[in-house]
Amino acid sequence: MKLAAHSFRIGLLSLLCAAQSRAQTIQAIYDDALQNGWQNWSWASVSLSNTNPVHAGTQSISVTAGAWQALYFEHAAFDPAGFTNLTFWIHGGSSGGQQLQVQAVSGGSAVASGQSLAPLAANSWQQINISISALVPSGQGGIDGFWLQDRTGTAQPVFYVDDISLVAGPTPPPTTNSTVTIRVDAGANRHLISPEIYGVAFASSNELADLNVPLNRSGGNTTTRYNWQINAANHAQDWYFESIGLASATPGADGDDFISQSKAAGAQPMLTIPTIGWVAKLGSGRAKLASYSIAKYGAQTDNDWQWFPDAGNGISQSTGLAINSNDPNDASTVVGTNFQAGWIQHLTNRWGHASVGGLRYYILDNEWGIWHSTHRDVRPVGVTMDEMRDRFSDYATMIKGIDPGALIVGPESWGWTEYLYSGYDSQWGGQNGWNNLPDRAAHSGWDNLPWFLDQMRQRSAAAGRRLLDVFTVHSYPQGGEYGNDVTTAMQFRRNRSTRSLWDTNYVDETWINDKVMLIPRLKSWVATHYPGTRVGVTEYSWGADNHINGATAQADVLGIFGREGLDLATRWVVPAIGTPAGNAIKMYRNYDGNHSTFGDTAIAATAPDPDNLSAFAAVRSSDGALTAMVVNKVLSGSALVVVNTTNFNGAGTAQVWQLTSANSINRLPDLNYSNGTLSNTIPAQSITLFVLSAAAPAPPILRIGTNAPPGQLELWLDGQAGTSYALLSSSNLSSWLPVSTNLLTSNSLRFLLATTNSARKFYRSQQSPP
Repeated sequence: MKLAAHSFRIGLLSLLCAAQSRAQTIQAIYDDALQNGWQNWSWASVSLSNTNPVHAGTQSISVTAGAWQALYFEHAAFDPAGFTNLTFWIHGGSSGGQQLQVQAVSGGSAVASGQSLAPLAANSWQQINISISALVPSGQGGIDGFWLQDRTGTAQPVFYVDDISLVAGPTPPPTTNSTVTIRVDAGANRHLISPEIYGVAFASSNELADLNVPLNRSGGNTTTRYNWQINAANHAQDWYFESIGLASATPGADGDDFISQSKAAGAQPMLTIPTIGWVAKLGSGRAKLASYSIAKYGAQTDNDWQWFPDAGNGISQSTGLAINSNDPNDASTVVGTNFQAGWIQHLTNRWGHASVGGLRYYILDNEWGIWHSTHRDVRPVGVTMDEMRDRFSDYATMIKGIDPGALIVGPESWGWTEYLYSGYDSQWGGQNGWNNLPDRAAHSGWDNLPWFLDQMRQRSAAAGRRLLDVFTVHSYPQGGEYGNDVTTAMQFRRNRSTRSLWDTNYVDETWINDKVMLIPRLKSWVATHYPGTRVGVTEYSWGADNHINGATAQADVLGIFGREGLDLATRWVVPAIGTPAGNAIKMYRNYDGNHSTFGDTAIAATAPDPDNLSAFAAVRSSDGALTAMVVNKVLSGSALVVVNTTNFNGAGTAQVWQLTSANSINRLPDLNYSNGTLSNTIPAQSITLFVLSAAAPAPPILRIGTNAPPGQLELWLDGQAGTSYALLSSSNLSSWLPVSTNLLTSNSLRFLLATTNSARKFYRSQQSPP
């Protein structure tokens, strides 16, 4: 049976499942094969390619269920409110009489008692149509699967199932055309946008160059047990817990190749350093090894039948439970900090120290809080708060000892549960209930990550150096957005759920059922417990890479990252070149094919309803242009967008660049821009970038005021709001010294200067930089 913690994490394996777009009224689960991202998690004996009997098409599902065993299909968590019914066809085989129940599932457990079926008829098909309201109680939130289970506690004769579907509710009426006013203030909410929020993962040099992104991450479950000495990795739960050698046997080749690819495109590489205490090992001649050998541990509910049939999934076919008696040394070997120190030395020898252009970012492992699930073959018990602190500190100390300029990144927590609970408590809570969690109780009720930050501050102070430079988490929406589902209900959910990144009033609509407000939350934790630590999100995705809805979500997320002041982000993974999601990134980083970018100083931009249309704005330091990104999320109906700007001196015209469902970034005719206003009609599901050229500001005027207090000189600087000016002084009119540099938020700025020094002084002002 699937472990409870696993359902929370949308794993890498879902990337292997091709989802297909369906009609809006039906989402197929099984139609000759699993569809739309659904996966087989059955612990009954199941064949998905049975050829007789078949209700429709060429194949059906045969099921032989022992006591309490089930046909179980799992999906990334989704909101069942968009569906009205679960429907399927079932056949009782030659004997009939099977007694079964249907239940909806969340986190590996049924969410309600479900619905019992009447004993099946022999030798005939019958359609079952069950209301979603009969399976999911009101207020449940997200679910992640359904199972069809023996309800008697005894073995059932073989039966057959076919044509399983979810029936959606009625499609909402089309959105009517509307006028939306966006207000942009170049003098308000100004702060630098870190270019490192535009990072990706596992990108090639060509992909990095096409997207013009500055950061490339190597991470994920397979990096947790990477063995640099033999260049091999264990693929953990993502792929049958197999230890597999990479193409080259050269020590450290995988990391070196990744660094080389990244640097060739001008991107900073981020490399994961294992801390789990185990690494992969290989057999003779670099042969694969299995953690759950079927020959050794018996039949299992799934195996790598095509490439390595002896490798099972670690779920016993006879019991339906996880195998917990395996030898962790079967496919892995124990290591410590000294082993990884050899790799750090290798990296600094090959690439130099961080201060001279070597590897800068060292990530300390991946998703510690679910090791007991993803790496249960070697770590069957969840990590405690103390252990995470101690392991992290030990490895960070080792790395900084070899390369003092290295930046330590972590702890790469998977999501909401790990933000609040240790791996130990997550495992305990899934087995015993979420009251009286022992690890939390042993730490005075602290939430997991605030306690970790506070402890890292203390450990760093004792060490005399920072042991954590970038505080990072992962964030995947939990309502199914990460997959390829583009039904109407899911598109609306994608449009809304980006609020979880920033909105302090938005209650997450999934099982989380709380105000996530991710970036404000993380920044608040850092400010309270370890000030000065940078904040990053090193895995995220809103899915639907091949659909414009995924593109608008991606553009929305990047705009949020910049506006909210996130320091670093890497998308999981790099979208393929030319996909809508990839083009959404290019709208910020390479919209014209010449590496022109969105601005690097965020300014205030507001739109009335970000669920339908969001807007972000920034000034570009290279030429002073104001860039405004408008993301129209509505599924139908165009919008007349009126952009009102203040505190910006524009040049009279604006470039317009646009990405639509046609999936091509096009430059549209320039727009006239006068009196701080421009307008344009933009289509549904589009991303539009307005580039307003800056006019040369008039020279500043410096004048003497008349209300100076005694012993002071009052000066007024008149200039252009949103522009920086320097005030300089001189005693001889040839050598000028800076007094201050200020960004004007209005058209005038008052200075009060002491006149107690009897020396004569002259003052002047100029735009900064001149």
